[in-house]
Amino acid sequence: MVKNSFISIFSQEKEENKGSVEFQVFSFTNKIRRITSHFKLHKKDFLSQRGLQIILGKRQRLLAYLSKKNIVRYKKLIGQLDIREPKTR
Repeated sequence: MVKNSFISIFSQEKEENKGSVEFQVFSFTNKIRRITSHFKLHKKDFLSQRGLQIILGKRQRLLAYLSKKNIVRYKKLIGQLDIREPKTR
């Protein structure tokens, strides 16, 4: 597992504003990618699976908030992080 493989230019731009929704979504996305790469070696790590579900829920709530407040920033963030839009019911 490589810890610094998911750091991008986006994190260097947002260092001064760690409380922004974009930075929080970015950090959750990095955690999600690290944990999913961990599962390639440890398939039965159920405690980490629970942690992954919690982080996914937090990221989903932040993305829903951002899409309600500012759709332009939301679309830009989705494009930069290369993540899919959540399915609507």
